[in-house]
Amino acid sequence: MKCKYAIKALINLAGNYQKGYVHTADIATEENIPKKFLEQILLDMKHAKIVNSKQGSKGGYYLLKNPKEVSVADVYRVFDGAIALLPCVSLNFYEKCDDCKDEKACSLRREFIKIREGSRLVMSKISIQSFLKPNKKLVKK
Repeated sequence: MKCKYAIKALINLAGNYQKGYVHTADIATEENIPKKFLEQILLDMKHAKIVNSKQGSKGGYYLLKNPKEVSVADVYRVFDGAIALLPCVSLNFYEKCDDCKDEKACSLRREFIKIREGSRLVMSKISIQSFLKPNKKLVKK
């Protein structure tokens, strides 16, 4: 849920990109996210340098980068860690499998690398900006 809520909060912030600060309470209400949970999510994203904040009544949160530069992969890694389904195929969180006799000959590893690459490529190409575009198939004429 953290990753989903983080993306919803980022979409909200992207809609206000370079227009000023957005209060946590406003994001929570507009995106139907529990405020306390959202505060922790925003803090995690602040530590990851995706968002920043300004204190005070006129403060709030804002995106540090252009929404086109923040990918789903960036957000996923903050909250869910590796994109890979097995630790032995992870690019950023690699761990050798205890039960593997020969990593180079392992058919599981070979196929899960393909899965990882497909997922990583798709997640890297989808930016927060992508969510702001209307879906032409869903928009009624």
